[in-house]
Amino acid sequence: MLGNQQGQLIYVVSDSIGETAELVVRAGASQFDRFSIDVLKYPYIEDKESIDEIIASARESKAMIVFTLVIPELNAYIIEQAAKYGIPAIDVMGPVMHTLQNMLQEAPTGKPGLVRRLDEEYFRKVDAIEFAVKYDDGRDPRGLLRADVVLIGVSRTSKTPLSMYLANKRLKVANVPLVPEVDPPQELFELPPERCIGLTINPEQLNGIRTERLKALGLTAQANYANLDRITEELAYSKRIIERLGCPVIDVSNKAVEETANIILEIIRKNNMRRDKK
Repeated sequence: MLGNQQGQLIYVVSDSIGETAELVVRAGASQFDRFSIDVLKYPYIEDKESIDEIIASARESKAMIVFTLVIPELNAYIIEQAAKYGIPAIDVMGPVMHTLQNMLQEAPTGKPGLVRRLDEEYFRKVDAIEFAVKYDDGRDPRGLLRADVVLIGVSRTSKTPLSMYLANKRLKVANVPLVPEVDPPQELFELPPERCIGLTINPEQLNGIRTERLKALGLTAQANYANLDRITEELAYSKRIIERLGCPVIDVSNKAVEETANIILEIIRKNNMRRDKK
């Protein structure tokens, strides 16, 4: 118990960057909102001398220590020193590693930072996210021919959230807004139909979404953007473009982003299967 004290200092000590321990600490600290809990990180700790300095500082500051030290010698040393001086210390990784060691009958490698090792899958995801940001909202039509899938539809049919969701599935996604006054980029019509997905929505639902959007921006709901006749015109134009392309179309009315994304992923999976059979 901290009594009347309204603050607590926690040292996060790691032989890597300390991200795991910090996340655990902040998750726990969020449950004690009456207290000011400060986190001080000590990353890349690789010797006993550094641990001695941390222990001395923790004694002086009456700090708690939370650590992820996978090097066995350092792990044992910080536990020993914390106990010697009565400093509360928690080994975040220890129980998991001990249990896994018993189950797998194999000793851990003891190498710090393996969880952060960048692999091919990580790079693919980063590339896909950067691609989605760069080619969002029709910014650069040159990206359309490089995309795994291109989403088209009128404003507020979830093109951007879907692009980011699919990017996290390592797909390179571009999206293009369809507006009656603006011709779609020529690159769109150079795509194979199966690489394009049209998005449509119920006019009344779109009206409600756009009205709320205008309110959030502090604008009048009477703007043309949320006018039902205008919305009907936009959707009719969008339908003509989608039919011209001959691409699949998904009605996103009352669908969560995850639900629509799963439909798109299934379309892509089937297209890939058909292509592989040829």
